[in-house]
Amino acid sequence: MIRPLLTLAALTAPLPLVAQAIRFQDTTAIDVAVTAFTGHAIGEEGGARTAVDARLKLAQCPLPQLDWRGTFQDAVVVTCDAPRWRIYVPIKLPPQVARPQVAAATPAAVMPVVKPEIVIKRGDPITVEAGGAGFSISREGTAMGDAPAGGRLLVKIDPAKPPIQAVALATGRATLPN
Repeated sequence: MIRPLLTLAALTAPLPLVAQAIRFQDTTAIDVAVTAFTGHAIGEEGGARTAVDARLKLAQCPLPQLDWRGTFQDAVVVTCDAPRWRIYVPIKLPPQVARPQVAAATPAAVMPVVKPEIVIKRGDPITVEAGGAGFSISREGTAMGDAPAGGRLLVKIDPAKPPIQAVALATGRATLPN
């Protein structure tokens, strides 16, 4: 009785760490590949910002592929087709590339914002209409927010049910959105 239990315990015991590590992709190999791809060491300008996190448990890949992400080349994309996975390794960019200069707005260029007139206000009783060719239906409800003509708002029709979304038409009138 004890012998089968010992055998079962031996079979279900965790595998040695070396056997477990073999099943996962070596993150150091990814670091070396990214360094060779970029031509810069980890932490250098143009190289990876930091080493790939060694805690990642990626399935072992026989042939990882590397490519730049986007036109700014701000990251290296490391992909594996079988088994399928992808990671992004951020690149340390020069300061002028990392923060593109944006022209400051001048007071003359700022236009005043014209807010549309609110036709339905929160708490207003409104009629929600819907219909098509040859029929129409309407329900009374309470607006749960403000809305200009053409704006969307929530309308409480039945206290036991969630509110519905409607489009404001005029004061006290709304329709269901298309």
